[in-house]
Amino acid sequence: MTSPQAGARHPAGLRTLFFTEMWERFSFYGMRAMLILYMVDEVGGLGLDDRTAAAIYGLYTAAVYVVALPGGWIADRLIGQQRAIFAGGLIIAAGHFTLAFPGQVPFFLGLLFIVCGTGLLKPNISAAVGELYPKGDARRDAGFTFFYMGINVGAFLGPLVCSTLGESERFGWHWGFAAAGVGMVAGLWYFQRTRHVLGDAGRLPSLDPAVAADREAMRAGWRWVGAGVAVIALGTAALLTGLVAVDPVAAAQRTGVLIAAMALAYFTYMFTLAGLSPEEKRRMVVIVILFLACALFWAGFEQTGSSFNLFAERYTDRMLGGFEIPAGWFQSVNAFFVFTLAPVFAAAWVQLAARNLNPATPAKFGIGLILLGAGFLVMIGASNLVLAGNTVLPGWLVMTYLLHTMGELALSPVGLSATTKLAPHRFAGQMMGVWFLGTAFGNLLAGLVAGEFTGEAIAEFPDQFLQVALICAGAGLLMLVFVKPIRRLMGDVE
Repeated sequence: MTSPQAGARHPAGLRTLFFTEMWERFSFYGMRAMLILYMVDEVGGLGLDDRTAAAIYGLYTAAVYVVALPGGWIADRLIGQQRAIFAGGLIIAAGHFTLAFPGQVPFFLGLLFIVCGTGLLKPNISAAVGELYPKGDARRDAGFTFFYMGINVGAFLGPLVCSTLGESERFGWHWGFAAAGVGMVAGLWYFQRTRHVLGDAGRLPSLDPAVAADREAMRAGWRWVGAGVAVIALGTAALLTGLVAVDPVAAAQRTGVLIAAMALAYFTYMFTLAGLSPEEKRRMVVIVILFLACALFWAGFEQTGSSFNLFAERYTDRMLGGFEIPAGWFQSVNAFFVFTLAPVFAAAWVQLAARNLNPATPAKFGIGLILLGAGFLVMIGASNLVLAGNTVLPGWLVMTYLLHTMGELALSPVGLSATTKLAPHRFAGQMMGVWFLGTAFGNLLAGLVAGEFTGEAIAEFPDQFLQVALICAGAGLLMLVFVKPIRRLMGDVE
């Protein structure tokens, strides 16, 4: 692959990570496009009410990012990023194929497998991209943007394939889930076939060599992993056998408090006990700020797979001639805009940097949040039409997704890149876990917010969309106001 800057070739390992992540995202987003629709379907699905389904959706999408923190730790301390990527992919594939069987037990077991596998794969494949580039390499931001294109090629294809199968009368939901598993297997095959071009990037744990040689420390690490697996297994058994009854909405609320506490505890540890230098601590302050902005962004953005998905199914005119477009196909719109606009954004950052005009990272975050708020303003118009008794044209959702995608491109790949540059090297995998912990918090909030956008509360849609728009845009303006002091805390990190 080449960057938009002439002659600046990217490492060959970027292609391996690009296609591995593409197939993993095919499986993840293909399944996600059907998830809430399957849960509320009273005929072939689970028949849950909107609020409960949205809470489960939020818990699931949050969990796949919460476990990124221990997943990063396992790679940093025990097996390295390359092994973590492959092991995670195997577990993800097992999860999708489990979902291919009907019933609540396979459903929740399948989600659990996908959560655990994604925790191993997701933070470490992103961290491995950072390992491909030397410190200060100007190609890094463009490399992450190309990597982000791989994510979204998979995210575009997955819903088209899986929703076509899942929403059809001939096949049904479980064929769609199985198709997601096939996608993950394709990613594993490509990773193993081309893994050698990664070289030493992510091959070994990133511990200090003296610590890595301590076999007792390694054994202690594996004991912690074993204890964690045992706790998960016992908890799952208690839930599936009915020994413990759980209200998904209440569980989502408590989990939100838990994630916030986890983040607070981790950042407290980093500032007090991790042995960071004053410069590293200043950079850690920036990571905290980006963490909060990230959580807010995803809380709004992730309405795509929940409330917006139900809006597409219930209130959008999906007829194209004699063909009814599956609701899940709308989940591909965001990805389509990403891989068509990502080269434009990548080229823009490089060209602006060449002229010393590249916006600082906090400014890009501010722009992203403002664009997110603008998308919710569009949905106010759509919901007013629904209140008047109309089904709306797809253009309303498409315009919202366009604005949200532009915000995503301004914030998400830049946030990934900034985290790898701001993080102390010895905590690289864990810092990617922290970034995804912020994403988890946002996803959980998204599920709780989506639970308010139920069919019974449609009269409140315009006011609810307005509130979300004002919060997101206001936070974006705040980031723009404080660009200079945040930039000073970043030091020499560009």
